[in-house]
Amino acid sequence: MSEASQEKEIFDLEQTLNLFRSLCTTIELPKLIQSILYTSMAQMRVTGAGMLTMGTLESGCFRLGTNVVNLEQNPVIKYMIPTKSPLVSTLTSLAGPVTVAQLRDKIPVCKDLDTIESLQPTLVVPLIFRRRVNGILLLGERIVIEDKDDLSYSDYEKKQIAMLANLGAIAVNNASLVEISSTDMMTHLKYKYYFYNILSDRMESTLNSNGILSVVMFDIDFFKKVNDTYGHNCGDYILASVASIIKKSIRGKDLAARYGGEEFTLLLSGESGRNACRVAERIRKMVENHSFEYQGQKISITISGGVAEFSSEINSFLSPEELVDVADKALYVSKNKGRNQITFAFPALMAALDSEQSAED
Repeated sequence: MSEASQEKEIFDLEQTLNLFRSLCTTIELPKLIQSILYTSMAQMRVTGAGMLTMGTLESGCFRLGTNVVNLEQNPVIKYMIPTKSPLVSTLTSLAGPVTVAQLRDKIPVCKDLDTIESLQPTLVVPLIFRRRVNGILLLGERIVIEDKDDLSYSDYEKKQIAMLANLGAIAVNNASLVEISSTDMMTHLKYKYYFYNILSDRMESTLNSNGILSVVMFDIDFFKKVNDTYGHNCGDYILASVASIIKKSIRGKDLAARYGGEEFTLLLSGESGRNACRVAERIRKMVENHSFEYQGQKISITISGGVAEFSSEINSFLSPEELVDVADKALYVSKNKGRNQITFAFPALMAALDSEQSAED
């Protein structure tokens, strides 16, 4: 091996170790997958990449979903691969990067391979953890460099992407465990402690980039009355239904959590308080107009909300807990003013509330 080759391998190994540290400190599964995709694209010189993974609260199927960058999808194809598919078992047995042609040799007739092939990947890489596939990485078209026509992957490149896949499989497994353990099974929203971890990270990023974010607190109005009148099973149904409305009303980069009891909280990245109020008002109207029906009985439900904004210019001194507390105070203003409304935590409003609290103390 030449000195130049040795230096390259040492450099690549250092990069891989740095990547591993980064992957293992990322607990947000979507963010982790995006990191793997972009790293794969850079290292393998491809124009696009995608990854099929098992949903956090789903089982039995790998899905592409939004885990894709610059791969052209056919709108009529559902990019879902059952875990019991011959494709998955073949990838498990091969345990390394393969081309579609190599897979065709093993499984000539396979609808799931047809699904993969429609994305025109130049390489298919299984992520295997403890002899089990937990992700399928697809690499797109290769980029020609230095006027070379040979677009095939060298043995060294396959070794590199296999190493990345191994590290990625461990990180995906760890992040999936965090996802499951931090998710409320009734509402499918995150727990409060997970919300605070992510909020802390996002606040730090916001300060570093001179950006902005907002937090929204929601509370179901007269929820105790629902439980007392219709029973706790109905209350669970209302909680799950409201959570579903909230989750469907936000973007992938935002975060919804069940804060406790009948309270929910939202983290809206990159959104001003004004825009966050629009989002909160839209959700409030959707809940108000939704047809809740339990055991043949129609139930009217409303929610109240409070919104707090965070930026380096406004309140960079606040901790995550203090920021949520500001939104919570705005929420209770909504409650005191008659419920079924959204209140923004204007500085003047917060100052007045603090003065009232001081006077009471």
